[in-house]
Amino acid sequence: MAQVEEIQKYGKEQFEAAVASVNTFSTGIQSIANAYGEYAKKSFEDTKAFVEKLSGVKSVEKAIEVQTEFAKTSYETFVAESQKIGELYSDLAKQAFKPFETLVAKVAPTTH
Repeated sequence: MAQVEEIQKYGKEQFEAAVASVNTFSTGIQSIANAYGEYAKKSFEDTKAFVEKLSGVKSVEKAIEVQTEFAKTSYETFVAESQKIGELYSDLAKQAFKPFETLVAKVAPTTH
């Protein structure tokens, strides 16, 4: 009878780990979606400001200067936001599988 209870306990632990993982996953996905939304909004606002600034220039040289500044800033923002979102994905993976670590530790043989 003790084996049946152990199997039930293990099944309950697996279920609880799965629920915790799903909850963490949904929260992580929401954070990632928010980060993409914020980046899209910032990108739109930056592009709008660029077009307004570009429409006011009087010379080709100034237009090239404004375009170069915009391209540089856009690239830097893209790299920074990509790293931020990449870290969110990494954190999501770590946190989503964390509830299963104790289960794996119980099943996996220890090597010392």
